[in-house]
Amino acid sequence: MKQPSTIALPLQLRQASLATSEGSDNRTFEVVFTTGATVRRYSFLNEEIYDEELMVGNVRLDRLNAGAPVLDTHDDFSLSSVIGVVISGSARIENGLGKATIKIDAGAESEPILRKIRDGIIRNVSVGYRVHRYEVTREDGNVPIYRAVDWEPYELSLVPIPADAGASIRKSSREFICELMQPPPMETTMTNPTLPDTTETPAAPAAPAQNPDPKPAPATPEDAVLGERTRISEIQKITRAAQLPETLALRMITDGTSIKKARKVVLDELARQGSPEIRSHVSIVRDEIDSIRAIAENALLHRHDPQTYKLDDGAREYRGMTLMEIGRDLLKRRGVDTRGMSKSEVAGTMLGLETRGGLHSTSDFANIVLNVANKTLRQAYDAAPQTFKPFARQVTAPDFKTIARVQLGDAPTLDKINESGEFKRGTVSDGKEQYALATYGKVVGINRQTIINDDLGAFTRLPEMFGRAAADLQSHTVWGIITANAAMGDGTALFHANHANLSGTASAINVAALGEGRAGMRKQKGLNGRFINVMAKYLIVPAAIETVAEQFVTQTNIIYTKNSDYNPFANKLQVIAEPRLDAASLISWYLAADPSQIDTVEYCFLEGQEGVYLESRLGFDVDGLELKARLDFAAKAIDWRGFWKNPGL
Repeated sequence: MKQPSTIALPLQLRQASLATSEGSDNRTFEVVFTTGATVRRYSFLNEEIYDEELMVGNVRLDRLNAGAPVLDTHDDFSLSSVIGVVISGSARIENGLGKATIKIDAGAESEPILRKIRDGIIRNVSVGYRVHRYEVTREDGNVPIYRAVDWEPYELSLVPIPADAGASIRKSSREFICELMQPPPMETTMTNPTLPDTTETPAAPAAPAQNPDPKPAPATPEDAVLGERTRISEIQKITRAAQLPETLALRMITDGTSIKKARKVVLDELARQGSPEIRSHVSIVRDEIDSIRAIAENALLHRHDPQTYKLDDGAREYRGMTLMEIGRDLLKRRGVDTRGMSKSEVAGTMLGLETRGGLHSTSDFANIVLNVANKTLRQAYDAAPQTFKPFARQVTAPDFKTIARVQLGDAPTLDKINESGEFKRGTVSDGKEQYALATYGKVVGINRQTIINDDLGAFTRLPEMFGRAAADLQSHTVWGIITANAAMGDGTALFHANHANLSGTASAINVAALGEGRAGMRKQKGLNGRFINVMAKYLIVPAAIETVAEQFVTQTNIIYTKNSDYNPFANKLQVIAEPRLDAASLISWYLAADPSQIDTVEYCFLEGQEGVYLESRLGFDVDGLELKARLDFAAKAIDWRGFWKNPGL
C-alpha cells in the first residue's frame, strides 16, 4: 500500500503547442498545453533520474478558465510582462489533449510579438503548472515514474526557447506542497527537492539543443548524475569567485548551461556591472525580497485596518515604522546606502525616481504601494452594496466592439411525423439589443511629500474611495436603465403597454395588484406567439416603501376575519429595496424574474478585467508614482418580458 509524504515544489514548466490564429482580429490563438506525454526529468538535489507523466483526466482548469495570464517568458514579477490572457471558459480536455485559447493584448507594445507569431517566428509556448499529488511507482531495474494525478496549470508564456528535455528549470521562486504516494519499501525523505523542468512537444519533436561544449552522452544513469553534480559545483564556484549573486548561478544551473558557457556568462556580467563595490549591492536573492515585501505589505495593511488585516508574525518588525523607515530598510536590503541622503532623495529612490551610485533604484516599495492600494480598493469595491445583482446577469466581452444580444423567441412547433414521413425544417425568431463597453477611470499621484509626511491614507483611503465609486457607477448604470425607461431595440420603452408589462391601474402593493402583475408575466408570449410562462421572483421597491413590502411578503394573513384575506404571496417573493428608485418615484414598484429563466438586464465587463483594477507607472504629471483606477463596464436591458411595473399609489 502506498504511503503519503509531502515535498515542496516550485512552479513546473513544459512546452506547449501554439496553433494558428482563429479570431477575426487575428489576436487569438489555440494552445495545446498538455498531451499527457511522459518526459524524463532529473532532480540534482535527490540525485535521481525519473519519468514524469501528466494525467490528462485530472487537471484543475479553474485558474485557466478564470482568465489566467499569458506572460513574457514566465516573468511573474512585473505587470508589464502580462501580454495577454487565457479566454475565460476556453480551457478544456478534448480528445485526450488539454486545450485553451489565448488572446494577445492589442497595445502598440505587443504589436512586434503579434507580428512574429503571425509570421511563424515565435512558435514556442510554455505552461507553468503546480503538481498537487504524485503517484510514485518504483520497480527494480527501471526509472521511477512520477504520475501527476492531480495538477493545475497556473499560466501560459511565450518563450524564445522552450525547456530542453531533461533540463532542470525553475523559473519561479514560489514553492508549493505536493503530496507523494510511494510504496513503503522505497520511501525516502525528501526536503525541498528541486524537480527540474522539461518540455513536451505535441506536434513535432524539438530540435536538438545547440551545446557549445559538446561531450559524449553518459552511458549510464550513474554517469549522468556524476556529470550533473560536477557541472553544478563548477558553476557555483565560478559565480561565487566573481562575487555575483547566487540567482545568476541558479539560472545557469536550471537553464542547463555548460561550464564553458558559464565562464563566458560570468565574464560578460563582470564587464557589464563594472566595479566590485557595485556588484556587492546585488547579492540578495529574490526569495528573500519577495518575503520582505510581503511582510511589509501586511504591516501597512494592518496599520490601515487592524480589524480586517491581522498582523503576521514576520511583519512585527515593521509594526509602527513610518513609510520612510520601511523604505530605508528595503533599500538597505538591496545594498543601497542611504546615509547622507536627504528625505527627498530617499523618497525619490523608494519610488524609482532616483539612481544611486550607478545602481538603478528598485521597484520594491512601488510594488508594495500598488499591492496595498489594490487590496484596499478591491475590499471596498466588493463590500459596496449592489442590489441589482440578484435579477441581473453578468457576462464578459473580449473587446469594445458593439455587442448584439439576441432576444430568443420560440423554438419552432414540433409537427407529428407519420410513418416514413419527412421532418420539416423550422426557424427560430429573435430580436436584437445592442450595447458596447465603455472605460471609466481616474488617476491619483503618490509623490515624495506623501512618503515624507507618512501619509498612508494616500494609497489606502483614496483607493478605497475609488473602489466604492466604481461599485456605485455600476449601480447607477443598471438602475438608470429601470428609472429612465429607455427605448428597447424595437423602438418601444422598456415598460410599455405594447410590451404588456405596465399596469394600467396604479395601485399600492396588495394582493390584487400583485396578482395582476404575476398573471401578466405568466401570460407573456415569445416572439412566435406562444406563452412562455415567466414567473415573478423579486419585488423591487424604492426605499420609501421597503418596510411595507417586507411586511406584506412575510405576513400570512392581512386581516384575520375570513379565508379570502389569506395572502398568497407570503414568503413567495424576495424584496429588493434600492434608494436610487426614490429619485424617480417614491411609490412605483416592480416585479422581476430570475435571470436564469429569461434575460432581464445584462451587465458586462471586459474579459479578464471583471471589476475595478489599479495600474501604476512613474508619473509624468506628478513627481512620483501614479495609480490609475480603471473600470470597463456596460449594462443593457435585454428582454422586457422579465419585468412588470406598477406606477404605485
